[in-house]
Amino acid sequence: MDEIQKTLLEEVAGLEGVPAGAYNIRTNGELSGRNTTANIDIVSKDGGNGIDIRIKPGTKHESVHIPVILSQSGLTDLVYNDFYIGDDADVLIVAGCGIHNGGNADSKHDGIHRFFVGKNAKVRYVEKHYGSGDGRGKRIMNPVTEVTMEEGSEMEMEMVQIRGVDSTKRLTTANLAAGSKLTVKERLLTHGTQDAVSEFEVNLNGEGSSANVISRSVAKEESSQLFISKLHGNAPCAGHSECDSIIMDSAKISAVPEITANTPDAALIHEAAIGKIAGEQIIKLMTLGLTEEEAEAQIVNGFLK
Repeated sequence: MDEIQKTLLEEVAGLEGVPAGAYNIRTNGELSGRNTTANIDIVSKDGGNGIDIRIKPGTKHESVHIPVILSQSGLTDLVYNDFYIGDDADVLIVAGCGIHNGGNADSKHDGIHRFFVGKNAKVRYVEKHYGSGDGRGKRIMNPVTEVTMEEGSEMEMEMVQIRGVDSTKRLTTANLAAGSKLTVKERLLTHGTQDAVSEFEVNLNGEGSSANVISRSVAKEESSQLFISKLHGNAPCAGHSECDSIIMDSAKISAVPEITANTPDAALIHEAAIGKIAGEQIIKLMTLGLTEEEAEAQIVNGFLK
């Protein structure tokens, strides 16, 4: 890997070298590194546009890293990745995409991930998006995530996009069986003329299932954001959706909630708040010696943590 690719890898996956455990690294549309373990197998799909990750039942405290790196301007990359997490497993999955575009042609990555989470399994999934480069070509990412959760399973999803992505459309759907629990935490920052769409649709199908979808975002300059959250309570369940956003400059933010209860025992809540940074917050930090720009940056960084 060259220095640009190494920087992208560190930004999206926190890796400074080859990770421990299972991994699959894709660079400019090609496989550039892979490792499997006794409990985690990774197999390429026919045609090379994706992988199957199979995690054995009972696997504990192991991780899978599957970052995608694009450093070639004008490249369009599409992958289909399927994850099969066995019953009673407890694993960390780190994904993410980094695009460096120093040219005039658009670079684009579309990742379609499907998760099949077994009974009583626990999954922590981290997906980070990052863009760099001073070319006129756009950096475009459109992730699609589909989650199927069996009885008693738990999944925590952390989705982060805080730099350099010109356009993104994120679509996440989940189907929850009895006693399963889904937690989604999104952090998003847009600036310039960037636009971002995040849509979550959760079907709470089993008794005792629960979902908590939380989005925190900041929109600066002339960027735009659209947050759509749909919770469908199809059984006795609990669902909560929250969108909390800071709007600055000439940006635009829309939050579109939808909650549907198809049984009297579905308890669903949606919260949304959009507002600017309070002037007294800026003034207080400036009295401590910060400039106005530094004070704004401190507030934004703290909000997105």
